[in-house]
Amino acid sequence: MPKFHRIAAVCVTIAAGAWIATGEFTSVGSAQEAEAAEATPEAVVETAPKPLVRTVAAADPVVIDHARTIRLAGVTAADKRAALAARAEGVISSLALTKGSPVEAGALVMTLEGPETLAQADIAEIALAQRDRELDRAEKLFAGGNTPEIEVLNARSARDAAAAELIRARAAVDRLELRAPFAGIVDTVDVEIGEWVQTGAGVATILALDPIVVKVEVSERDLASVGNGSTALVRLVNGAELDGTVRLIAREATAETRTFPVEIALRNADLGLSSGMTAEVELKAAPVRAVVVPRSIITLAEDGALGVRVVGPDNIAQFAAVTVIDDTPEGLVVTGIPDGVRVIVAGQDLVRNGDPVEVKASTEASQ
Repeated sequence: MPKFHRIAAVCVTIAAGAWIATGEFTSVGSAQEAEAAEATPEAVVETAPKPLVRTVAAADPVVIDHARTIRLAGVTAADKRAALAARAEGVISSLALTKGSPVEAGALVMTLEGPETLAQADIAEIALAQRDRELDRAEKLFAGGNTPEIEVLNARSARDAAAAELIRARAAVDRLELRAPFAGIVDTVDVEIGEWVQTGAGVATILALDPIVVKVEVSERDLASVGNGSTALVRLVNGAELDGTVRLIAREATAETRTFPVEIALRNADLGLSSGMTAEVELKAAPVRAVVVPRSIITLAEDGALGVRVVGPDNIAQFAAVTVIDDTPEGLVVTGIPDGVRVIVAGQDLVRNGDPVEVKASTEASQ
């Protein structure tokens, strides 16, 4: 048996040496590479990926004129507030002021005793009458040539001085009286009849409550959207809803908050509203051209900009940066969508700028 194995091994060795001598084994790899090279172009052509065209849903944007609502918190205040003060010193002889009672403009509300002051006014009237008679006599004498002109001039100066003294005396009498500067409600009374008061002492406070004013603060961003005459809806803590009108917009910001004071006037003919009530205010900004879009289609660009995906007539997707100006129950109100495009409302997160898309109409209108 071992002899047979040796004979078989010798035969295999002889056969392998004969095949190597032919040189065919060196061309096996080259032939395979050539066949692969010849087959490669056809294989590449057949397996090259086609551009991916995604299907998206788009809708035509409906442009509207939108008046943004600015919501603010405020407080009611009197239209006018006057702290009445004594104009002279003396004893109060009459006082027509009662807390909570109405008062008419120009009404006499307090009088001080002043017999000396009244007497000085009477004396000044008598003196003026005397100087008028003296001036009349001097002018007649001068006209008849019986007195020099200087006498007429002196008489006229004396008459003018007496007239000035009467004005001063009457002003002193006038200061004994105190009158209401405007119609309103007496809020406080600080004195009593018979009390001695000094000049400048506080007497009472009067409030004018028709119209009543709601004071709010508007931010720098919203200032340009509010103007004099703008309408406002005011809700008070008692549940009342009233229409008001912006009557004042401050042109200097509050230093602490960098906000601008705004006053809104409300009718209050029955004086049912009081100063100091908490109020919620809705201001209507000036209308702007905008589009209402669903919140779900808002996306972000690579740089973080907020916007939507749009597609033009060429069916190429693009990113349009937008500015959100309001949030409504119907959706976000935005500006910045270009003209002549459709807004992608489904599939917007699957495409990028420059991607070709196949567009199908959406039943969800962008409005």
